[in-house]
Amino acid sequence: MKTIYAIALGVLIALSIIAHAIQPRRQMHGKLLLTWTSDDNPARREQIDLFNRLHPQYELRLDPGNVGMEKVIVQSLAGVGPELFDCYSHAQLTAFVKAGVAWDVSALYEKHGMKVEDIWSVVHPNFIYEGKPYGHPTNAATDAIWFNKKLFRENGVPYPQGDWTWEEFIETAKRLTKMGPDGRPEYFGYLSNRVEWYPMIRQFGGRLYTEDGTRCAMNSPECIRAIQLMQDLIYKYEVMPGPNQEAAMAAAGGWGSGVITLFGGGKGAMTHGGRWWLCLLRQYEDLDLGVTEMPHGPKKVFWGYGRATLVNRLSPYREQAFDFIRFEHERPYNELINHQADALAPVIRYCTGEKFLHDPEFPKEDYNQTWYDVMDFGEPIESSPFIDGREAQRIIDVQMDLVRTNAKSAAEACRDIAKKIDREIMKRLEEEPALRMRWERLTGKRAAA
Repeated sequence: MKTIYAIALGVLIALSIIAHAIQPRRQMHGKLLLTWTSDDNPARREQIDLFNRLHPQYELRLDPGNVGMEKVIVQSLAGVGPELFDCYSHAQLTAFVKAGVAWDVSALYEKHGMKVEDIWSVVHPNFIYEGKPYGHPTNAATDAIWFNKKLFRENGVPYPQGDWTWEEFIETAKRLTKMGPDGRPEYFGYLSNRVEWYPMIRQFGGRLYTEDGTRCAMNSPECIRAIQLMQDLIYKYEVMPGPNQEAAMAAAGGWGSGVITLFGGGKGAMTHGGRWWLCLLRQYEDLDLGVTEMPHGPKKVFWGYGRATLVNRLSPYREQAFDFIRFEHERPYNELINHQADALAPVIRYCTGEKFLHDPEFPKEDYNQTWYDVMDFGEPIESSPFIDGREAQRIIDVQMDLVRTNAKSAAEACRDIAKKIDREIMKRLEEEPALRMRWERLTGKRAAA
């Protein structure tokens, strides 16, 4: 076994030397090259161009081919990682910090007068770890209801005004679900996917984890009630397509399988999503859009999220890379994000005023105030220090798919989620003694696999 490890280590070192030797020169035409590992959204090009114009000493380049968390960590540890890389969740942030590749930029925040309080709280978990910032959000979002005004008008249904309950929402969706002469759906009142499960459980008083994070709480009556409602939208009220109906509509309409494209193609009167959907919906020139807040249960809670850019601690140019973090905190970048509709600008104060509310290039978009207002009710998905958030999400996704296909009841799915997540927590405690001690201090119990 030691021989195998030695060979593997030797291979990694050799590959690192090769990678270091073939990496591009860091100076180009007198400018320092910086690399940002991010997705290939066309909006990214304009953001990079703006940074390069405002900071002519740099040549920032996009690397969309290595966005996986594991790739970033391995490359950074090998000394060939990017100066900047994106982070989409607290689970990813935790992994980056523990791997030693994310840089604590607290001192630079203080030096430049930057305050995390100026940034939307829904995205704090993606760049703040144990009270310290490791980068800056690129955007922020809280989901709301998109609605197709044309379908509302054709069915004589008043536009929704927000602050509505699920009961009111369902009655509206029923009036906007239309079947063709052959009994097949022409469009549904509501299109959705599985991401709404989290705000729904919070609305009904449920939690993903106990308050101390030591176990999963998805088997509570509150969570079961919420997931049952999600299932009922498909099979009881029939206002939302099941997976098979969704696929059939996509094939019949030629719009692809995504909810955004189905909605853009007129296959649903309402759907839920973020302002960033406009990056795609703006291409549907005849689509007459409105926005209102999500329906709510006993509590008003919606899903808040965002994306952050972190600084590579192992890069020799990390201090120069921080200039991009400063850029994300300043007016030009924030106003560009709002104009592009790449969700909302991360800094709160730039999401107010006439320039934000009524962009002259997009006069039909008269609903930006709603995107600002719903941020007050946005809440990021809970995390627990005792389980990798990606593993927890995988478990949840499998069970939610079973609920959506009606292969399992909401109660069974919730119980299985709790059981499987708790099992994974115990496995991790076996592997990490320090975490086990922390768990036992919190619970007053001995951890048993």
